[in-house]
Amino acid sequence: MIEIRDLNKKYKDFELNISLSIPKGRISGLIGKNGAGKSTTIKAILGLIRKDSGTVEVFGKDPRTLTPAEKQRIGVALAESGFSGYLNVRIVCTILKNMYSRFDEALFLKRCDELRLPLDKQIREFSTGMKAKLRVLTALSVNADLLVLDEPTAGLDVEARNEILDMLRTYMEQQPETSVLISSHISSDLENLCDDLYLIDNGKLLLHEDTDVVLDKYGVLKCDEETFKTLDQHYLLRTVKEKYGYRCLTNEKQFYQENCPGVVVERAGIDDLILMLTGGKKQ
Repeated sequence: MIEIRDLNKKYKDFELNISLSIPKGRISGLIGKNGAGKSTTIKAILGLIRKDSGTVEVFGKDPRTLTPAEKQRIGVALAESGFSGYLNVRIVCTILKNMYSRFDEALFLKRCDELRLPLDKQIREFSTGMKAKLRVLTALSVNADLLVLDEPTAGLDVEARNEILDMLRTYMEQQPETSVLISSHISSDLENLCDDLYLIDNGKLLLHEDTDVVLDKYGVLKCDEETFKTLDQHYLLRTVKEKYGYRCLTNEKQFYQENCPGVVVERAGIDDLILMLTGGKKQ
C-alpha cells in the first residue's frame, strides 16, 4: 500500500531521511518525540509536500499522480485539520456523501450517536475530544483501503482516547485487509494496536521492529556502577547514567535474566524505546 525508499526532505533547520513499507492489512505505528518528522512523513505520503529525493508510492504510484477515484480509497485524519467550525455534522455527512462513493452514511450516523456527536450543533462549539472523534470517524466512514492517521489522540483525555482506539480496533476487525499508518507520541495507544513500529528521531529512522518482538525481547536493565563494569555489554543498545548507576536498553532481555541474577531486568515498553534510543549513549 505504501512504499517509501530513501525519502529526503530538507527544510532550513530540519532534514528528513526515511524508508518504510506498509503492506496490505498491516497496522504500522510511526513513533517519536514531537518534531521528529512524523507529520512530514505523512504529508509526503499524501502528496502535500514535494520531496527533494527518493521515492514515495501509494497504491504503486506517486501520490501526486493518484486519480480522484484512487484518492477516495484513502481515509485521512490529520492532527491540524478539520471541517469549518460553522458547519454541523449533518452538513458534513452530506458533503462526505457527495465526495466519496464508498461513504457509509448509515454507519457514520450510527457512530455519531454512539460517540455523542450532536448532528445540528456547530463544530466550533465542540470540545477538543469531539472534534478529534469526528476527524477519525470521517476517515473510517469512507470504506478506505488505506488509513493515514496523524496523532489522532493528541491532547485528549483518557476517555476520549479510549473511545477513538476502540473505534479503530472495531474497524480493523471488520476490515482486516485495510492498511493503516498511525503516528503518535503516546506509547500506550500503539502497544495493543500496531503490528510493527517505526521509531524516528530528528528526521532519521532509528528502529523498525514488530510490536510483539519489542514487548517480548526488549528489556531495561538497572544496575549499580560496579555491576555495570562487569556486565556483558554485547546485547546492550543504549545506556543512560543515573544517580544509582546505569539504566540500559537491550533487545535480548532473556539473556540477562538467565545470566545476570543480580541485575534488575524490566519489561521495555514503547516509552522506553523512545527515551533510551533518542537520549541514551549508543553501545
